[in-house]
Amino acid sequence: MSEPPSNSEIDLKSLRDRPFELLAELERRGRAVSAQANEQTAGGREWVGVALRMAGDLYLVAREETREVLGVPAATTRVPGAKPWIRGLANVRGQLLPIVDLRQFLGSGVTPVTRNTRVVVVNHREIPAGLLVDEVLGFRRFAESEFSGDAPPTVARCERYLAGAFRRAQEQWPVMSLRSVLESAAFA
Repeated sequence: MSEPPSNSEIDLKSLRDRPFELLAELERRGRAVSAQANEQTAGGREWVGVALRMAGDLYLVAREETREVLGVPAATTRVPGAKPWIRGLANVRGQLLPIVDLRQFLGSGVTPVTRNTRVVVVNHREIPAGLLVDEVLGFRRFAESEFSGDAPPTVARCERYLAGAFRRAQEQWPVMSLRSVLESAAFA
């Protein structure tokens, strides 16, 4: 019996009229990629964060510190006497959620609302908050060996909320602690 052909030998288009074989090939390829990824991370532990863009810089926030990512709510209600960086309250599935402009809180200007603008809902037991950011880029995975305690300077003056950075090749990804932001005296 011969060995199954490699990925380069099977063209998925050739399987388009054979759905069962197509699914079997896709599953085989997925398992091969997963096994390769497991081999790469077996040497060290993996850190997973949510990548976001704010004021032109890239940041990471720990996956555990985020509850969910939402589009910008269609309607928010302004809160009289609130700090200017509080955009208002939004009704998210029957729960009131304060929407905070993170850039404005940090003193780096108002976040323009575009089709890419998102709200990162913070996973904090006592302080509910949705942080408005320019864009969310999805999950990023790093080996713990890529972490450095030194955070690079940023455009959005947030150094006091950074917990180091991950470095890979020429990229630097500062890690922002959302817990530090919410529990800071300035946020109160």
